[in-house]
Amino acid sequence: MNDIKEIFSLLNNPTEEDKALIQKAYDFAQKAHTGGVRKSGEPYFNHLFGTAKNIAELGMSSTTIAAGFLHDIIEDTNVTPDELKKEFGDEILFLVEGVTKLGKIRHHGTARYDESLRKLFVAMSQDIRVLIIKLCDRLHNMMTLEHVPKEKQLRIAKETLEIYAPIAYRLGIKKLQRDLEDTAFKYVYPNEYEEIRKIMKAKREKIEIELTKFEKLLKKELAKNNFTDFHIDHRVKSMYSLFKKLKKYKGDVESIYDISALRVTVKEVADCYKVLGIVHSNWRPLPERIKDYIASPKLNGYQSIHTTIFTGDGGIIEVQIRTQEMDKEAEYGIASHVSYKEGLKKKTTNPNLLWIRSILPGKNMSGKKTSTSTDVPSWIKELVEYQNEAGDEFIDDIKNDFFEERIFVFTPKGDVIDLPKDSCVIDFAYAIHTDIGDHISSAKINGRFLAITTTLKNGDRVEVETKKGAKPSFKWIEFCKTTMARRKINQALGIIK
Repeated sequence: MNDIKEIFSLLNNPTEEDKALIQKAYDFAQKAHTGGVRKSGEPYFNHLFGTAKNIAELGMSSTTIAAGFLHDIIEDTNVTPDELKKEFGDEILFLVEGVTKLGKIRHHGTARYDESLRKLFVAMSQDIRVLIIKLCDRLHNMMTLEHVPKEKQLRIAKETLEIYAPIAYRLGIKKLQRDLEDTAFKYVYPNEYEEIRKIMKAKREKIEIELTKFEKLLKKELAKNNFTDFHIDHRVKSMYSLFKKLKKYKGDVESIYDISALRVTVKEVADCYKVLGIVHSNWRPLPERIKDYIASPKLNGYQSIHTTIFTGDGGIIEVQIRTQEMDKEAEYGIASHVSYKEGLKKKTTNPNLLWIRSILPGKNMSGKKTSTSTDVPSWIKELVEYQNEAGDEFIDDIKNDFFEERIFVFTPKGDVIDLPKDSCVIDFAYAIHTDIGDHISSAKINGRFLAITTTLKNGDRVEVETKKGAKPSFKWIEFCKTTMARRKINQALGIIK
């Protein structure tokens, strides 16, 4: 148990220096936490090892893994920041202090929750590795939640489901999102969890048979077309993801076509479209079930082609097609790009991940906020700005604005604006710029003039017209979904500063 070789086995071509640093952090943390015991009765070091292992599974650098071993050392032991700096240097001290600040809140109830989140969002804008360590720390805590007193379990699980898992999603780290959701699911919705578990158990065998049969047919067709360099596997929807889909379809499991999916991984982007052509020339696709996230990536960086087809024997299967790089990004998101040695990978094809440059390792060793790049996604900048202004409604507003279901709306130039579901044209205008929101006079949606209070749908193309004399109205507020738009309207009306 807690064998350092387990961590080493997860590293990608580690150097001797990488191993030495991780070993040193392992030994240092084990010694400093000697005698420390968790509520379960197990040594506290088990938690540090679990956190470091979660970080290593994301493919993070030896520096970040070492910081994972040491993330509680300042708060929970007699080791001082100066001692830590002397042993491990400025960078690891910076990361450890960043995580320590996130965990230092001693308020109770909502005040503690609010303050924790405010600090979390500031950390996110300064160095993404601090946030990744925190997410991995939270995941290990969720994996051992049964040892926490019952009254705390629900609070921690809800916080995980409503805040931490959505952050992992927005950062594109599917692996963390899925694990955080599924570990929290059974505590927040125990009855529904059991229902989903039974559904999955009943369907799993049939799904496996169908996928295996179709995989053989697809391989045969790809070979016929001289396709040899590809990999096929399949995935089954996570339990919490299926739960959300069932809610959307009012419990009708037969209406959900993507409980399972066959995934084809190829080398080049052009190959993705060739495979799509082969699939569609042999199996009929379902209308309106073809999604090209390669041409239009999701805002969290996700890229893939999805198509749902009739198998010809009464079955329906979703096929996902992507490159090897896209497959890695789909699972690890930002974590697949943050590396101490390389910074942002030179060959990223994804424009939605270029903003990482502004919060890469090495830029913030002084601890000062330096992330001012215009490439940082608006939702991160808005979170940081908003956490400085928000009042008592902070938690509800954050959930509504940033972590609910999203829609993607296009400007006339093809830029994507990321908004909460049920946003209207006024929300869209304020998301572009305050001046545009304050002076919006009319709008075209998909080429048609419609009211500026019209609710937008995923994929709408919106063109806003402004006039100098146009001003916000009190009536606008009842149509707006986003807190930002409502706040800007109130400012324009002189209700708040």
